[in-house]
Amino acid sequence: MSLDPAYLARAAAHGPFVRVLVAAVQGSTPREAGAEMLVWPDRTEGTIGGGQLEFEAIARARANPVTRLERIPLGPAMGQCCGGAVTLTYEPMDAAGIAQIDGTHHARPLGNASEMPLAVRRALARARDRGETPPLLIENWLIEPIAPARQSLWVWGAGHVGRAVVGTLAPLPDLALSWLDTGADRFPALPHGVTPMIAENPVHLVTLAPHDAHHLILTYSHALDLELCHRLLDHGFASCGLIGSATKWARFRKRLSLLGHSDAQISRIACPIGYPTLGKHPQAIAIGVGAALLRELSATRARRASQKKDRAG
Repeated sequence: MSLDPAYLARAAAHGPFVRVLVAAVQGSTPREAGAEMLVWPDRTEGTIGGGQLEFEAIARARANPVTRLERIPLGPAMGQCCGGAVTLTYEPMDAAGIAQIDGTHHARPLGNASEMPLAVRRALARARDRGETPPLLIENWLIEPIAPARQSLWVWGAGHVGRAVVGTLAPLPDLALSWLDTGADRFPALPHGVTPMIAENPVHLVTLAPHDAHHLILTYSHALDLELCHRLLDHGFASCGLIGSATKWARFRKRLSLLGHSDAQISRIACPIGYPTLGKHPQAIAIGVGAALLRELSATRARRASQKKDRAG
């Protein structure tokens, strides 16, 4: 897990909040180190595992919104059956403070401190020079890597499948979702952080997409689907998935070939999408698509981390 200033800045638009982070775990616990939850006086976002631990953390964040850490044995203190222990940090945050976060790692004390400990300085140096990942917590100092820019995902179509896909993927912190269709009335209430984009002819929006964006084509029209495939092949993308059957894709392949695209280019589009064995229910499609996308993003992060380590070595 990493610190995502862009995500926190969007959250701060709703007012100051307390960020509750699982900084360390011991034994069996509901969530792993790095899990986070944002707590406002009247709402929360994210989760540190639910149950009594989360209930108490929310109450404590609201009752005493100051920077601190707290070690909690889940059995004796919370009556939870996990049996382990967690160390939670509480950090009040607002837009002005979030705007000051920069660099590759964010190190700060969880209490009064006049000087950064030597162990923290050494951990940051090893992270910078060798690509090592520092511990989250050293001598009551919290150290988090700054998240890279979120990966752009463009979802074309706000029908049943588009709604299921966006509803499933919108909470993921590593994605920046753009949702595209022909009119505002096509969209339901938008999940937090999703950017709607509207055009009478959505293909005109293709040129606005980052060249490394991921795309899911889920519109109501085969003609629009085909034109989007054609435009995106010319524009460039990280990945592209098209909803449809094998029969639909066979027809599209022929038409895209006639439009001048090579077999190698056309094969970059995935169709059908997700895991067809899960079924055709919109939510089943969304789960399959989400799993496939997360696997691809995880593999990409692993490759980049390996390349960074090789360069550092």
